[in-house]
Amino acid sequence: MKIIRRRPFGQNYAFVVAGVIFVCLLAGAGLRAAPGVMMLPIEASFGWSRETISLAAAIGILLYGLTGPFAAALMQSFGIRKTLICALLLMSVSTGASVFMSAPWQYVATWGVFSGVASGSVAMVLGATVVNRWFVTNRGLMMGLLTASTATGTLIFLPGMAALVEWGGWQAVVVTVAIVSAALVPLAYFLIPERPQDIGLRPYGAPEGELPPTGPQGNALANAFNALFEAARTKTFWYLFATFFICGFTTNGLVGTHMIAFCGDMGMPAVQAASLLAMMGLFDLFGTTGSGWLTDRYDPRKLLFFYYGLRGISLMFLPFTDFNFYSLSIFAMFYGLDWIATVPPTLKLANEAFGDRKAPIVFGWIAAGHQLGAASAAYFAGYMRTVQGNYLDTFIFAGATAIIAAVISLMIGRRKRELEPLAA
Repeated sequence: MKIIRRRPFGQNYAFVVAGVIFVCLLAGAGLRAAPGVMMLPIEASFGWSRETISLAAAIGILLYGLTGPFAAALMQSFGIRKTLICALLLMSVSTGASVFMSAPWQYVATWGVFSGVASGSVAMVLGATVVNRWFVTNRGLMMGLLTASTATGTLIFLPGMAALVEWGGWQAVVVTVAIVSAALVPLAYFLIPERPQDIGLRPYGAPEGELPPTGPQGNALANAFNALFEAARTKTFWYLFATFFICGFTTNGLVGTHMIAFCGDMGMPAVQAASLLAMMGLFDLFGTTGSGWLTDRYDPRKLLFFYYGLRGISLMFLPFTDFNFYSLSIFAMFYGLDWIATVPPTLKLANEAFGDRKAPIVFGWIAAGHQLGAASAAYFAGYMRTVQGNYLDTFIFAGATAIIAAVISLMIGRRKRELEPLAA
């Protein structure tokens, strides 16, 4: 007979789980932000080109996204807690090993391949899986909070990491990320039960006696591809994939990876540029949480139209500013509010279209589009900077793609569960 180990706070223990996941997502996002801070110091230390360093960042971002659907399927068959602990350990080992690197391929392996796979399991799909499993009501709000942690972690730690670089070089950042990742393992082990029923609870907001849906069981790899093949037959999947590709292209791929270097080209010190990104992270915390609240109440398609439109205007505005405190503060405020506010409405549309059981995996594939776009921007911006000597055209192009995403958002249908397949 299985012994149920009850936890304090009753049904509210769901918020304890969400809190632990919030902290883990902060750490994963901080890891993904670190290459942007280390770009210039590594360039100075080893003499590697901006394009080469950007390639490692792009590979990390790409694998961060491609891991998502497989991680979501693994969480449903292998378990959330086990998957999370393995990912945190790999994050710690892979980043820590980069202290000893001396060649570009080693940077690609540690911060590109291994940390990309590890952090991809501690990303949006983790938040989506936990929200779907532990909450019935307030899903939009909770997804907004967890999503805010990924963006806020990406941005708000940058001044601290930039200060670490000035104090101890890029190696200080590497060691810090490795230690923080390892320190979260006990927290995940002791505080995250696999399911609410494992501690005698039901999901937050679920009626008495209602059993939560269980996800696909069995082979995680097969489940991931089966979900993709089914979803790929619908127009909604491709609309969401396309808009999320542009979302990644216009956020962590471009601004998250190259903003500090862009500001450096304009004569701004790294710590000051990192503080600008931290300001974006602070506004994002309110913007994305507010987006979750709005998603519970309003048409998510119209929210996406507004978010992408505002982002496009902000990006096209930036290169034409004089990079003084006033103009950059305006950019940071508007762009920060919109940094990743697109996630809650995108997840809601995925839940409506594909159901609670399959939505986390399908959302993993949609999130893979986000990171594919981010990886494209990370490399594309580095290439354009190498060829042209500036980032001007890159930001104008990114702003234009955001406007396109705004238009696509209005084309998404909202028929629940079953959507019209693509015409043959």
